[in-house]
Amino acid sequence: MPSPIRILVVEHESLTRLGMQALIEAAEGLELAGEADNLTDGFSLFSQLAPDVTILGLRFPESCSIDDLDRYFAESHSARIVVLAGHAGDAEISRALGKGVAGYICKDIEPTDLIDAIRTLAAGKETLTPMEAQILRMIVGGMANKEIGFALGITENTVKTHNQNLFGKVGVSDRTSAAAATAIRRGLVRIDL
Repeated sequence: MPSPIRILVVEHESLTRLGMQALIEAAEGLELAGEADNLTDGFSLFSQLAPDVTILGLRFPESCSIDDLDRYFAESHSARIVVLAGHAGDAEISRALGKGVAGYICKDIEPTDLIDAIRTLAAGKETLTPMEAQILRMIVGGMANKEIGFALGITENTVKTHNQNLFGKVGVSDRTSAAAATAIRRGLVRIDL
């Protein structure tokens, strides 16, 4: 039996942190290695526990966690960190991605999508999740984020989160023709004309 994926959650909002803890503990093959409600304790646990995946809240009362990312990567060059943002439009997300985080998730992410994202990240894969592949097909079909969210029964912010993750995986920066062309070229979607 393979070892469980060990996850560290560093988030100051108690309800969010406890909700993630419950999801992780209920998921097969995942283990909560530790949790912290502040950046100092979070980094200390990261150093002690060497988790497979670290979910790092973006904003804390004392500062923004992006300022600490260099410490994490200095401690472990192979750190797999995903930032937890309040919404997809947060300007700090771009800074975090530029510093080397593996991706970001929004607090309104669907529970199954969170678990899928953790598993994909821990495996070091850049493959699209089934949800990301479906959203990419809808983008190629010309649907707007709001339409995609309505069709899939998820929020528009959740669609934007998936967009950013899948764009990073296919190597494009926006949802326009570049995403569609890349998806078709790489065989991720097929268009029947």
